[in-house]
Amino acid sequence: MALTDEAIERIKGMIVSGELRPGDRLPKEADLAGRLGLSRNSLREAVKALSLIRVLDVRQGDGTYVTSLQPEVLLDTVGFLLDFHRDDSVLHLLQVRRILEPAATAMAARTMSDSELESLEALVEMPDGEPDLNDLIATDLEFHRRIAIGSGNPVLASLIESLSAPTLRARVWRGLTQEDAAADTVRQHQAIHRALVAREPELARSWATVHIAGVELWLRRALEVADGPGDAPGTAGPQRG
Repeated sequence: MALTDEAIERIKGMIVSGELRPGDRLPKEADLAGRLGLSRNSLREAVKALSLIRVLDVRQGDGTYVTSLQPEVLLDTVGFLLDFHRDDSVLHLLQVRRILEPAATAMAARTMSDSELESLEALVEMPDGEPDLNDLIATDLEFHRRIAIGSGNPVLASLIESLSAPTLRARVWRGLTQEDAAADTVRQHQAIHRALVAREPELARSWATVHIAGVELWLRRALEVADGPGDAPGTAGPQRG
């Protein structure tokens, strides 16, 4: 094991064991290095690596602290990294969403309060006239966000949130290019909402699966067309504009 990796494991062990808790300040570099039997350089590199993934917070002139370690803090890094995935890799992200979101929706059918479900209803109304795509996308994001939070599991909600931004371009492009995509989205949101109100977890799970699978199927077909004869795989995609 590389010395930096060993240093990371030692610090992680202190956090996992409870020796270092969220918000705690790390001992001075020289003291901690001696205590762990590490070189100061290895410790410094480990601290740098752990700060990049939001486990540690280096405050210039003050010291290094353990962050809150809340899921939304740690998973911010996941969302940032996923933003750099190639367009065809969005399919993999949608597959993960298709696993996670139906589970969260089924959980929400059991745990969301009546008042939360009532406020969710405002997000599933069919808009009058020609709908604005930006408004629809914003409503779509908020609809899924509330249901994920309504699952009662903050880790699951944070995971779903981290997958939302990387798949956003595909959802926008589908709304622009696929006929009736906006209306279909609203109808599926309404079906999910009815299942939540009826406290039918499996029905809510099924509709959530259908909803996300629709975007995945559209993107798969669009990429097949874009990467047809004459195109190098992965060099063209419907999301690029």
